[in-house]
Amino acid sequence: MPEHDPLLEITRRHFFGNCWMSLGSMAALSLTAPQKTIAESTTSFEHPLMPKTPHFAPKAKRVIYLFMAGGPSQLELFDYKPKLQQFDGKMIPDSYVPKDKKKRFAFIKNDAKLMAPRWSFARRGKSGIEISDLLPHLASVADELAVLKTLRTDHFNHGPAKLFMHTGFGRPGRPGLGAWTTYGLGSEADDLPAFVAMSTGPRGTRNLSQLVSSGFLPTMFQGVPLRPSGDPILDLASPAGINRRRQEQAIEAIRALNQARFQATGDPEIATRIASYEMAFRMQESAPEMIDLRSETQRTLDLYGADPDAPSFARNCLLARRLVERGVRFVQLFHTDWDDHGGNPQHDLDKAIQARCQEIDRPCTALLKDLKARGLLDDTLVIWGGEFGRTPQSQNLTPPGRDHHIEAFSIWLAGAGIRPGVTVGQTDDFGFHATEDSVHVNDLHATILHLLGLDHERLTYRFQGRDFRLTDVAGKVVDELLA
Repeated sequence: MPEHDPLLEITRRHFFGNCWMSLGSMAALSLTAPQKTIAESTTSFEHPLMPKTPHFAPKAKRVIYLFMAGGPSQLELFDYKPKLQQFDGKMIPDSYVPKDKKKRFAFIKNDAKLMAPRWSFARRGKSGIEISDLLPHLASVADELAVLKTLRTDHFNHGPAKLFMHTGFGRPGRPGLGAWTTYGLGSEADDLPAFVAMSTGPRGTRNLSQLVSSGFLPTMFQGVPLRPSGDPILDLASPAGINRRRQEQAIEAIRALNQARFQATGDPEIATRIASYEMAFRMQESAPEMIDLRSETQRTLDLYGADPDAPSFARNCLLARRLVERGVRFVQLFHTDWDDHGGNPQHDLDKAIQARCQEIDRPCTALLKDLKARGLLDDTLVIWGGEFGRTPQSQNLTPPGRDHHIEAFSIWLAGAGIRPGVTVGQTDDFGFHATEDSVHVNDLHATILHLLGLDHERLTYRFQGRDFRLTDVAGKVVDELLA
């Protein structure tokens, strides 16, 4: 009779259930004792988040990604088209949208009429970058920015487009940009998560967990949501009646049991479990201290326009600076409600977009100034943008608005390795198509990884029989953005 093999009793569900840990354990896995490095937290294995050597010398050590969920209108912010004034209320010429090649939009049809820009523009700074009057604070740092006017994506609906912008794929299940970054580089934070996400805006960020997911990567690489009030991370506080000494004793006992099992089996997952308990224990002190803004000067609070006790995008921008100061590798701020179709005052290109810009203009500018003053902007990459842009055509609603546009929209980048004071790409007279330097989302991802010292073709993870990467089988570095 053949010898019994216990592996045959392990089902696929059991295998994957035992491979990875809970969100709380994953968050803890990004942490370690203040007096140790991550590599030293458990000497018998190499911690997956210890700092790693990049493929080549990086320009950026960390990323702050300011994501404007909903699709900001580039035609009201960064891509001024005076010819839209001349053609306001008229049909777009067939040469732009041929009738025999119907263009598919989210809501409008090919007979939608053009709409003039709703706000004025001016050339800003010595570089002469065009920025609208909606962003007066950002205009003051125009010479720090690289504005990319010709980004294009593959999806015109919000859910798939946001996933594509973050993961390079239009359906859930793939790792996000932050997860790939921490997988490739590890973390310099001793007692905070490697990848942190925060959200503000009139509506919560939909599908946030999918946008910061680790996908098929180990769960320790996924983003950890930082809550605006209460415990900064769920389940961080000790249960009622459990003091610090009792908790420490429990962790020591669990460690002893896990260590005995690790010595018997050599299973690295047990070693990571040991580290997770210890790291979570130490984060109970580090995380509350990090979100306490009372140590900031009044001058700094005024620069951002932040109330230290009230959730806001401004407060999150200041927290982003504090996080990267403490070694966090990837910080992502989501700010919602840029979906300006028109038809009601909450989603129009007059009052609604003005309100969103007032919420983000001063804090974004303050973040750049603060990072530069502290010597952090030289090796911190800052990115601003949404999942797509807005059509030159109106949706013919009152108040006015624009539909989703994927052919050419604007984002800006600043900081480490970015060529300052430049505009990359040009669009046609109506802002419909790119006329030079069209850049795909895959190209943007390749460029971000390049600035971090990572070759997007070499940063791979084997899953289901093949090697996956953030850029899939596409992507090229956009040299025009690089200093």
